[in-house]
Amino acid sequence: MGMVGVQENGSGETARKNKYKRMDSELTEFDDDNLQIREDRKSTTGKYVLACVVFASLNNVLLGYDVGVMSGAIIFIQKDLKITEVQQEILVGVLSVVSLFGSLAGGRTSDAIGRKWTMALAALIFQIGAGVMTLASSFQILMIGRFLAGIGIGLGVMIAPVYIAEISPTVARGFLTSFPEIFINLGILLGYVSNYAFSGLSEHISWRVMLAVGILPSVFVGFALFIIPESPRWLVMQNRVEEARLVLLKTNENENEVEERLKEIQLAAGLTNVEKYEQKAVWHELLSPSPSLRRMLIAGFGIQCFQQITGVDATVYYSPEIFKEAGIENDSNLLVATVAVGVTKTVFILFAMLVIDKLGRKPLLYLSTIGMTICLFGLGFSLTFLGKGQLGVAFAILSVCGNVAFFSLGMGPVCWVLTSEIFPLRLRAQATALGAVGNRVSSGFIAMSFLSVSQKITMGGTFFIFSLVSALSILFVYKYIPETKGKSLEQIELLFKNEVDWQGSEVELGDVQQLVQKE
Repeated sequence: MGMVGVQENGSGETARKNKYKRMDSELTEFDDDNLQIREDRKSTTGKYVLACVVFASLNNVLLGYDVGVMSGAIIFIQKDLKITEVQQEILVGVLSVVSLFGSLAGGRTSDAIGRKWTMALAALIFQIGAGVMTLASSFQILMIGRFLAGIGIGLGVMIAPVYIAEISPTVARGFLTSFPEIFINLGILLGYVSNYAFSGLSEHISWRVMLAVGILPSVFVGFALFIIPESPRWLVMQNRVEEARLVLLKTNENENEVEERLKEIQLAAGLTNVEKYEQKAVWHELLSPSPSLRRMLIAGFGIQCFQQITGVDATVYYSPEIFKEAGIENDSNLLVATVAVGVTKTVFILFAMLVIDKLGRKPLLYLSTIGMTICLFGLGFSLTFLGKGQLGVAFAILSVCGNVAFFSLGMGPVCWVLTSEIFPLRLRAQATALGAVGNRVSSGFIAMSFLSVSQKITMGGTFFIFSLVSALSILFVYKYIPETKGKSLEQIELLFKNEVDWQGSEVELGDVQQLVQKE
């Protein structure tokens, strides 16, 4: 009997072990299945968000293309329509000035009809303007087309970063919000390539074809409307909470985070907060800001202005004139040199996109502004002291390419990322529009005065001034720009409300190297 009992106990023990093994196996299989489901969901949401961001950025190709194509098209327009140098400056710079009206209207328009349909309206207005420019028979008609195209571009440039920031997961927001700047650079490159490709046509036809090609990107925006959703934050502002939840489920891989993020958005929108925002008119609040909003406006508006008054648009719009001053005479060689500028600008913006969420916004701004200051000084030195020999040409091309490379590493993408993420939800669209106005006015001022100022104080002297302004931008970044890497939009709002936290988020110049080494 004893032996039987032992055998029975042994058999029972074996059975229990086998049972636990089966349970462990089933649990492992269950965990593997859950892991696979999470990975599949992560992949699906990642692809969906990326598609939304790409389509939302298409309007920015229009701005880039116009900047790039006008640098070469203006050569043929001047010959065909016999316009003066002053008219040339006005034609180039007026688009930036007029686009401020589009940017100003963009805030209220996007709050009224939504971010998605504002992008559609921007593309439509630009198409009409580009069509008028293509068929223009005089300077006056060409200006009408520039006015319309400028309004469309102003709308598109303002709304794209807002929309992208509002649909992007926190961890990848910097990477995704830099896409509009990438597409601007892609547009500039396409414009340069278009100049070179169609330069062999007659003077009467070449510039018209160059401008007409710019209509194509806006056509794809129509297809995008069937793919991209409305901004979940705008939907919450309209009390369409369930629709916002569905969008967040498509753009966030973790369902638990969706509910948490939705509550944060509702709180920011004033829908679930007991102490709701005062019912001020948005513009009244912007013109009479609280201390925290004032800090946001200084940071957002200031960085937008510094992006342009350091002269990047002068470098891009007038690169053929700069290279001609350096010693390149042949039109074809001038356009080839501008293509090199476009390629450099595009390559370095891609690098910035990959590191912006790793290194942070502020270290990239330091690297960018310091590098631009050196290159702008180098360009001024080259044009002033090296003459029109081979050394002068080589140094000028190197300085221009270096300037746009450092711009693309920081000031280009980070400017729009910061502006789209630092403002409170209820003010975001119109505050971002205000920043875009500062950007466009500064761009127009530089574009419309560059040739005249260069005649007065020489082109080299003009770039010495740009170098000084760029040096001032380093100090501005140090004093007024906080680090926003890794924070949700709602957390960034709280950061500016607490002055101690805001100052504590500063990244010192010496920390840049340390951050790079840690990564």
